Amino acid sequence: MPMTTHLKASEKFEIQKYKQPKDMATLLRTHVAFSGSPRKKPNDSGKIILIADPFSTNTFYYEFNTEDISYAEELPNLTSPSGETITMARIWVKKMSVGIRFFPFRVDDTKSI
Repeated sequence: MPMTTHLKASEKFEIQKYKQPKDMATLLRTHVAFSGSPRKKPNDSGKIILIADPFSTNTFYYEFNTEDISYAEELPNLTSPSGETITMARIWVKKMSVGIRFFPFRVDDTKSI
């Protein structure tokens, strides 16, 4: 019986791995690491979105300019109970650059919460 392999379509890693830093100590001093699932921002190719915990029902995401990212590392992929696989990465962002953190919330009066 011939053995066949069924390939599953995988989402393309949205950011390319940057050149390995020569001096990790300098990177730690001049950058901050963020981990999550990277995506290109749909309406702005100069920015990426990093979803902190993509399978959580209570997640948030970051937005960064790609020019502020000096290094990216692939992390182990996450797989949901239903078999969906998501690429994870750690990105190193220059200190003092501007990032945005988005938190979804329900709009309501505080008396009803």
